[in-house]
Amino acid sequence: GICFDGGVVVGADHRATMGHFVANKNVQKLFAIGDNIALTTAGLVGHAQVLSRILAAEIKLFELKRESRMSVEAAATLTANILGGRPYWVQLLIAGVDDSGGSVYSIDSAGGSIADVYCATGSGSPYMYGVLEDQFREGMTENEALKVAAKALLASAQRDAASGNGMDLCVITQEGGFKLLTDAQTQKLISSI
Repeated sequence: GICFDGGVVVGADHRATMGHFVANKNVQKLFAIGDNIALTTAGLVGHAQVLSRILAAEIKLFELKRESRMSVEAAATLTANILGGRPYWVQLLIAGVDDSGGSVYSIDSAGGSIADVYCATGSGSPYMYGVLEDQFREGMTENEALKVAAKALLASAQRDAASGNGMDLCVITQEGGFKLLTDAQTQKLISSI
């Protein structure tokens, strides 16, 4: 997840593993859990899928009761509280845009929540952080942030055995909400790097 001037870019790869075995090459790890909030997952697929459904339902209930969108910080706190209540074998990102701008939160399996201008999770995160540390800068444009996110995911796919098999990328802005890039848009972006 990367903040840019006007929103956030969020991405995830497609590979699921069981130890050293590639269990699936097309797993969804990027979820829209609100019009303005995304979730990325690393860890046990079942736990990640259950959490994505719970969070989407809780955010929708919040919005129906209050007739307003949940803030990204509130979604991160909700997620951290759920994880602190019972063991889930996951590491998550909550990213989105609200009245305070774009934000990204790393949520660990014990319920810790840490905000930053960019975050990476999962086994490929050390490789992603190498790219993020080198190429992130405050005030990036949407296109610049998309390129950095794609480069980070490509780096993890090159060196981490549990990452790869393509990527999903989305942009979240105040005006446009959650917009997932098509496969053609993602391939065009990658070829421009």
